[in-house]
Formats: sequence, structure tokens, C-alpha cells
Amino acid sequence: MAMRPFQRGVLGPSPLLSEARPRGQLQAMLSASMAASLAGLFLLMFLLFLLFVLACRPWRFFNRRRSSTSPFVKVDDIEQPLFAENSVDTSEQCYDLTRNFVEESNIQIDGNTSSPKTVGVVGNINSPRKHGFAIKKRVSTNFQVGAGDCLVLDVITDASDNLRVGQTLKRLAAQSLPCEGTKHIRWDDSSYDSKIIGDNGRTQISTLKDIAILRSSINLEVIAGPSAGLHCSRYSKDSTALPLTLGRVSPSDLILKDSEVSGKHALISWNVLKSKWELVDMGSLNGTFLNSKAIHHPDVGSRSRSEPFELSSGDIISLGSFSKISVQIVQDVEYELPFGVGIACDPMAMRRGGKKLPMEDMCYCRWPLPGIEQFGFFSIFDGHGGAGAARAASKLLPQIVVSILSNPEKKQRVITCCDASDVLKEAFSLTEAALNHQYEGCTATVLLLWFDYDEEMFVQCANVGDSACILDANGKQITMTEDHRVTSISERTRLSKAGKPLKEGETRLCGLNLSRMLGDKFLKEQDRRFSAEPYVSQVVHITKGGTAFGLIASDGLWDVISTKQALQLVIQYVQTKERSSENSAERIANYVLSEARTLRTKDNTSVIFLDFDLMRIDYRKLNS
Repeated sequence: MAMRPFQRGVLGPSPLLSEARPRGQLQAMLSASMAASLAGLFLLMFLLFLLFVLACRPWRFFNRRRSSTSPFVKVDDIEQPLFAENSVDTSEQCYDLTRNFVEESNIQIDGNTSSPKTVGVVGNINSPRKHGFAIKKRVSTNFQVGAGDCLVLDVITDASDNLRVGQTLKRLAAQSLPCEGTKHIRWDDSSYDSKIIGDNGRTQISTLKDIAILRSSINLEVIAGPSAGLHCSRYSKDSTALPLTLGRVSPSDLILKDSEVSGKHALISWNVLKSKWELVDMGSLNGTFLNSKAIHHPDVGSRSRSEPFELSSGDIISLGSFSKISVQIVQDVEYELPFGVGIACDPMAMRRGGKKLPMEDMCYCRWPLPGIEQFGFFSIFDGHGGAGAARAASKLLPQIVVSILSNPEKKQRVITCCDASDVLKEAFSLTEAALNHQYEGCTATVLLLWFDYDEEMFVQCANVGDSACILDANGKQITMTEDHRVTSISERTRLSKAGKPLKEGETRLCGLNLSRMLGDKFLKEQDRRFSAEPYVSQVVHITKGGTAFGLIASDGLWDVISTKQALQLVIQYVQTKERSSENSAERIANYVLSEARTLRTKDNTSVIFLDFDLMRIDYRKLNS
């Protein structure tokens, strides 16, 4: 049987249908794979976002915004100061200052520890720096807390002064000194029947039973420009030399050969009411800048004076584009120096590549001593590791000398025997016992002067460290001190005799170049070669009818000037100036100091000049 055409071949699926089925399965698989990839990508992004949120914590900004927009903030609160203007509470930093001072005042003599002295700060302390710090009041400790007892402190707030978070603080008027510059910290010491007036400034001159007066000196050094290296200094008490003018031509006090500096560019004056140095632009053409901020009149072409701007130590004055002047201000507590005594001090703060050096030298001069008018006391204390030990020693040692000489028998023994060695050694020993500075120390150079009953003058010196005292008596140079640096022959000999010789090439002990000092209790416990035993000089008789003077200075002077050169500087000045004129002693001290500055000494420098001839005249006037 013949077959029809469509009946030929084997029956099977259509080719089109067989190709469509695998294509649909492939698309389904691709869709599922893409969906899985997208899901994984979204999951990874979610995890990254979650980590970002946890790391940044953006909710803290919402809390701050919510607190800053509190509905309880009033318009008047914006101008309300954080502390009442009549507040006399000290801030945390003032509390620390007082605490440290009390710790220094815990004197131990002959094994007995006296009670801490009460320290008060005179005047309100209104410093903008204390805004934002909680006030800490000292809590009375007149109670006993036993083991296991619970002590609960109740904080009482004043409802009248509701403080708000984020409140704008109004800066208080600076009617008193800031905490860091607190002056007149009085320490009543009944054991010595004396009052010490301390000062937190860079230089300190302590006094006994004297009312202190703030004085200041300003030191200018041109550190950039055509006239780099020039120096100029003024004292606040020297009204004849003020104001100090800066300009390009004479009669300016500091002349800068800079074409951008005006003839009379600026001036610096002492504001007696504020006890501050102030800078005024004189209408310069190229402007005056204080720490890169313009202080000249906005309209430079008007050539009008600017308002006065207060200066601080460390400021940089720029005159025009090139000339820059460094400002260093030294403030101290001054009393009226005896006739024939001059003091000059300089921290030399810009000698180490612009690094500021703290002033660690302390000076004490008193003639006559209270209650023992035949005696005078002149000293320098050069601190290291800080000024604390030098400051404490400058208070304690004079007190102890006064206390010892207040004993009639000891005073009589010094005058009749013409020897104060025992007094000086005892004073150094008691001072060392009273100091409790573990990591701070100081040199001490003390010159004790006295008159006998025939008005004959005698001087004797004691020292530890490398601050030196020299005399010129009728043209003869006399060295009154001994160098206690590790490299000195006398110290190496002492250590060898004690059975503790230095090794070959050893120039320091525990990092210090001194082997004798006051303080540094930790180092003395570690190495017994350190000592506080002073060198005591022979007594020098300053005869009548001759000429004699003395110099006491810290190592900043002796690093660049020999003792012979220092005496020659004094003689040179006396030959050209009137020696008996007013303030001649202070001018001589400044003249010697300026030479050390010119030779670019790199350490704190203090100089005390003593004119024994003028002091003898002054003593006769007191006893006439």
C-alpha cells in the first residue's frame, strides 16, 4: 500500500519545539543567578552601611542638637557668666597651685615636721581660662572615716544661677591677675616671725616683712630683618627712659635699618594703672603686626595712632614685611634695694633656636636684715629641673639665717670671732633638711656681710653648685666660691678622698654636671656622691678708705665671661660713668648682663652687683 507524503518517515517532536525548551531553562537559570547575586550585593552593602553607622555614631549629633535647643534657655542666659563676678573660689589649677605651695611649706627641721602653713590668695581671681572648669572647694577633713564606712558628698547647687549646656559665657573683666600669674601669696611662719611674699613670675626677689611692689622689665631682640641681633631693654620704674620708641631714624631708641620701617614706627610704654606693657602703632606706612595680627589703624593712609595693645612675654612684633622683634617680659616682686646694690636678670629665652627657656634663677638681697641690723644677706639660687627648689630655698635659707643670728650668743660669736662659718653651714644643713623636692634642685651662693662694733666691714661666702661670687678689694681679685661641677679639679679630688673616684672621662653623675646642690633628693638616694655640704670661704675684711665691690652671678654669665673680664667690665663702666649717682649699682649690673647677652649665652643669667663703699656710707647714715 502506497503511503501518503505526510505519512512518510518516523513520527517525532517538532524541531522548533525541541529547541525552545532548553532556551527557556537557560533563561530561568540566568534569572535565578542574577537574583542571587543582587541579593548578595545588597546584603554586603547593608553590612558595610551598618559598620559605617556603628563607627560614626551619628546619633550623638542629634543628642547635642536636642540639648542645645532646650526650650529653657532664656535670652538673658546668653550673657550670664558662668561664675559670679564676686566669686572668690579658686579653680582647679589655682587649687593645685595652693596645694603645691602648702606641700613646699611642710618644713622639717631637727626631725620635727611643722604643720602646713595656711596659704591665701589676695584678691579675686577672674581668669577667662577657668571658664568651663568646675569649681573645687576644699572639703573640711575634721572627721574620721573607718574601714568599710561609706562617705557621701552632697553637691549643693545655687538655684539662682541655673547653668545650661551650651550656654554662651561672658568673659569677665580682667580686674585681677589670672591664676597662673597670681601675685602676693603670703605665707605666715611663726617659727621665724616673718612673712614671705611669693611671686609666680619668672624672677623672684623675696623679702621679709616688706610690702611687695610689682615691677617689670621688657627685653626686645630683633630676630629677623636687616637689623637682626639688636637688643634693647627697659625697666618699668625707669620713667626717664620711657616710652621706648621703634623706628628707622634717630632719636628712636631701637633703630632698625629697614626701608619698610617708618621714621617713627611704633612705641612701647608702661601702663601704670594696668601694670602692663603696651604697644602702639604711630601711624606707620607699612603697618605693625602683633603675632601676625594687624594692630595699626585700619586707614593706613591717615597716619593715625592705633589703640594700645597689651604685650606678653613671647610675643613677636613685626614692622613691615621683614623686621621681627621678640618680646620677653620679666616680672618680679620688688622692694627698695639697699643703696649700693643692683640686680639684673634675663632668662635668655631666645638663645636655643627660638625655644623658650623658663626662668629658674631666684635672687634674694636684704640689707640690713630685720632685727639684726649689722648683717646683710645677698644670694642667687639657680634651679634645674624646675624653679620649685630654687624658689623654696630662696625663702627658707634667709629665714633660717635670721633665726640663727637672732640668738644673741651666736650673733656675738660671729662679731667677736669674725667668722660666720658655723652659721652658714648650719643654715645650709637645715635648708637641705627642709626641702622635699625629689626631682628638682638648685645651686645656692650666699654672701653674708656684717659690721663689727668699730664699723669694720667683713664678708664671707658659702656655696653649692656653679654660681660664683668674686670681689675686687683695692684692685685685688678674690674668688669667694668653689666650682662644684663634676669636671672641676676640687670635686674630683673630694670624690677621690671619699673613696668614690670618678671614672676616666666621666663628666656627669646621673645626667647632671653638678655634684653639690640643694634638693634632688631622689638622685642623692641613688648616688651617695651627691652632696649638699657647702664650701665656705675665708672671711674678707673690707678696709676703710679703700675701694671694693663684688659680683654674684649664675652660670649663665660665667659660661661666656671669665671672672677677670667681669671685673674689668665693672672698672671700665666706673671710669666712664659717675659711680655714686642714683641707680648706679643697678646700671652696672645691667651693663655686665648686657655683655653676656651680646656674647649670646644660652642659660638663665642673673647678676648682683655690690658696691661696698656706698653700703658703708649707707650704714653710717643709719647709725648716725
